[in-house]
Amino acid sequence: MIRTPLRPLARILKAREKGENPDAIAAENLRLRHEAMADKARQRAEGRLLVLGLAFFCAFIAIGGRMGTLASSVPEEPRAAAVGNPIIGQRADIVDRNGRILATNLATYSLYAHPRDMIDPANAARGLAAIFPELDAKELLKDFTGERRFLWIRRQISPEQMQAVHDIGSPGLLFGPREMRLYPNGPIAAHILGGASYGREGVDSAEVIGVAGVERQFDAFLRDPANEGAPLQLSLDLTVQAAAEQVLAGGMSLMNAKGAASVLMDIHTGEIISMVSLPDFDPNNRPRLPTSGDQSDSPLFNRAVQGVYELGSVFKILTISQGLELGLITPQTMIDTKGPLTWGRFRIRDFRNYGPELTTEDVIVHSSNIGTARIAMQIGADRQKAFMGALGLLEPTPVEMVEAPTGKPLLPANWSEISTMTISYGHGLSSSPLHLATAYASLLNGGTKVMPTLLRVDTAKQGQRVVSEKVSRTAVDMLRKVVVRGTASLAEVPGYAVGGKTGTADKPRAAGGGYYKDKVIATFASVFPAHDPQYVLIVSLDEPSENSGSEPRRTAGWTAVPVAAEIIRRVAPLLGLRPHVDTPQPVSVTLTAN
Repeated sequence: MIRTPLRPLARILKAREKGENPDAIAAENLRLRHEAMADKARQRAEGRLLVLGLAFFCAFIAIGGRMGTLASSVPEEPRAAAVGNPIIGQRADIVDRNGRILATNLATYSLYAHPRDMIDPANAARGLAAIFPELDAKELLKDFTGERRFLWIRRQISPEQMQAVHDIGSPGLLFGPREMRLYPNGPIAAHILGGASYGREGVDSAEVIGVAGVERQFDAFLRDPANEGAPLQLSLDLTVQAAAEQVLAGGMSLMNAKGAASVLMDIHTGEIISMVSLPDFDPNNRPRLPTSGDQSDSPLFNRAVQGVYELGSVFKILTISQGLELGLITPQTMIDTKGPLTWGRFRIRDFRNYGPELTTEDVIVHSSNIGTARIAMQIGADRQKAFMGALGLLEPTPVEMVEAPTGKPLLPANWSEISTMTISYGHGLSSSPLHLATAYASLLNGGTKVMPTLLRVDTAKQGQRVVSEKVSRTAVDMLRKVVVRGTASLAEVPGYAVGGKTGTADKPRAAGGGYYKDKVIATFASVFPAHDPQYVLIVSLDEPSENSGSEPRRTAGWTAVPVAAEIIRRVAPLLGLRPHVDTPQPVSVTLTAN
């Protein structure tokens, strides 16, 4: 910076020449310098004030905006940052094929305690015991007065219970928001849905996880936020499922059975429209797994998927269809039915004497074990085993349930000729009702294999061919004749042309080997309508006994068949099937003159 001197020499010399006072020049220069310094200081101060004013203005706008945001937002407790993934509490709905709710979420609260914040622990313990009878006041008081800092009281409570806890007035009793899984239809489709429980828990949220059924099978999908809450749509029809459960429960009671199962399947897509296992349970209050006794007696046991049984004569149509496909027989081929049929020490007999021979068609109609076994002998073990495998009867079903792998068919250790003979009429190979439904659907839909599924399918997938269309049509016709003039006459439902096959198998002993003489598995495998097959229905009763007569009747024709007929009568209209009524030909009238 160049400073101007207060007494410039040139001006001093000129002032002296003119007789002026040189000190006035210095005073004037000093005054001008002070004024310049004052102007600069004032400009600096004004700039600082402007910047400070702008800063205060911006701060006021920011604080005001934040206060407005807080005033319009929902208040919530502050949460401390935690390391790791947050607990995902939301879970997608499960709906039926028509969009009706099968499983959903309900906002509720949990109840927990901070004992050290309690003013009167004894009063709090007494109040909680009065609200929740399962709690013990003495145990609560012991926990409240001990060393514990945190205590869960209830994982979920109702609004009424929440208000009652509020009325206790203890500051140590606190509530945390959470979601609970709700099944609004109670036990309907319980075995399919399975149930849910809590995984990781916090005071402000809980992780809802599937524990069985489709809830566990599709757990990742139901919890995935990327799906944006899209529901899981099943193939079930809620109204059909409810009707089937109601009828099957009534039939199980009337027939004095200890258990029952049914499967209703679309034969073209493999969609399971209804699947019932009784006894059942309420997934809202899922019971514990039994720790002793027979697991199959538990209501949690899914008889339709996990229960593998020798299903009896329902297998006969499979054997005869394979014989037709191989060209070994025709519907009118005469089959030797003289008995008993001897193989080593084994004797194969019929339920009654049907004469020395029957046509192939009558072997099915009258359910001849001997006739079916002779056809199986022509087929041979290797070809029979391959055919059973093509129908899916040798492996667990691929249905979308975690329980499916446990329903593994029981096969003979050595598939010998005698095994071939007994398997032909449903003994020696144990499978589930769902296996049977899949095999019947594949056989009767035109002869192409279907895969069972619990997910809705918009278009049917063409599977591998198991029999020709001609053989498939012949099999349907034979099953229809079983109802018209055979062992399943009680299955007739006017307008729906039911076809089917009965099966009554002695129940094996749990220990010691052999079979019970008075305990059976009664099964009826049906297809309807026979003129245009659309659905397969399997009904199976465990240890049924129809006692209206002088002696108990346990065969499927008296037990499973009437139950299946009532199910078809109830659900066929729900499925949109119009009854087909044959219109009689008009009687001609001739007018004559008197």
